[in-house]
Amino acid sequence: MRDQVAFDQFLRDHQLATPAEEATWHPLTGGVSSEIWRVDLPGRSICVKRALPQLKVADHWRVSVSRNAYEWQWLCFAARHQPQAVPQPLAHDVEAGLFAMSFLAPEQYPVWKSQLLQGSVVPEFAARVGSLLGQLHSASANRPDLASEFDSLENFHALRLEPYLLAAAQRHPDLASRLQTLVTNTAAVKQALVHGDVSPKNILAGPQGPVLLDAECAWYGDAAFDLAFCLNHLLLKSVARPEHAHVLLQSYGEFVESYFECAHFDARSRTEARAAALLPGLMLARIDGKSPVEYLQGHPLQQDLVRRVARLLLKDPVSSLAAISARWSGEIGALK
Repeated sequence: MRDQVAFDQFLRDHQLATPAEEATWHPLTGGVSSEIWRVDLPGRSICVKRALPQLKVADHWRVSVSRNAYEWQWLCFAARHQPQAVPQPLAHDVEAGLFAMSFLAPEQYPVWKSQLLQGSVVPEFAARVGSLLGQLHSASANRPDLASEFDSLENFHALRLEPYLLAAAQRHPDLASRLQTLVTNTAAVKQALVHGDVSPKNILAGPQGPVLLDAECAWYGDAAFDLAFCLNHLLLKSVARPEHAHVLLQSYGEFVESYFECAHFDARSRTEARAAALLPGLMLARIDGKSPVEYLQGHPLQQDLVRRVARLLLKDPVSSLAAISARWSGEIGALK
C-alpha cells in the first residue's frame, strides 16, 4: 500500500513538485510485478513506479525488489542512446525503491499489444521494433562496464528462466532436460544488455516510433533472449487472431530482418540459432509456465496447438527463425 506522506516527500526531495503543489496519485493497471501511478500535478503529469516483492499471479513468485534499480539503470542507458524510444528518466530513490519518469498519454502512445489484438497489424512497425532492439543491443555489446553494472543473473533467473522455462519443465517432464539445457546455455552468455520483457504490452506506438517500457528483468547476457521473447508474442497472437495470421507472420519476418540489419556484434548464425532454440521453450512457457498469456486461457484448442508445435520444435530443433515461422504457418491454417 502506498505511504502517501513518504511518496509525496519523494516528489519534493527530487524537485518533482514544490511543497505548495498538490499531487494526485492514480494507480495504473496492467502489470503484475510493480505498482505504477500516474501523478497529476498542476499543469503536468509524471509516472512513478515501485517493484513488488510478490508478483500478482496465481503461483508463488517472489523476486528481489532490487530489480527497480536495474530497471532505472536500463532506462538511463536507453535514454542516452535512443532517447525517443523510452520515457524520460526523472528521479530515482534507491532506499525507497522508487523511480519517476515522464508520463506518456495513451491517446498519443497506444499499446502495441492492444493494436495487434484489435487487428491493427502493421509490419513496418514491427520492423522498427526490431531495428530499435538491434541498435540497443549493439550499443551495449562487449561492454565490461555494463556487464558489471548489470550483474543481475539472480534476478533474471527468478523473473524469466525459472518461472518460464523451468516451470514448463515441471509440467513436461519428458522435455525437462532440454529445457534445463536452454536455461544453462542462456545463463552462460555474456553478450549485450538484455531488456528481458520485450513484449507488445511493453511497447508503445509513439509519434516517433516504438517506445520500450518495463525493463525490470534487465541483465547483461544473451541478446537472443530478447529476440525470441518478442517473436514469441507475434506467433501467439496469430493463434488468438488467426484471421490476421498472415500479416502477423509478415511482421515476424520483418522484425527478424530489421533486427539483424542493426545487430552487428556477433555472427547472425550464432545469435539466430540461440533464438531459434529458445523460442519453442518460451512458447510452451506461455501456456504452461507461471505467466500464461491471458488471451489463450479458456481456449483449449489454441493452447493444444501451441503445446504441440512447441514440443515438436523442442524435440527436433531448427537453427533458423524462418523455419519456425514456416512450421507455425502450416499449423495455424486449420484455425482459420
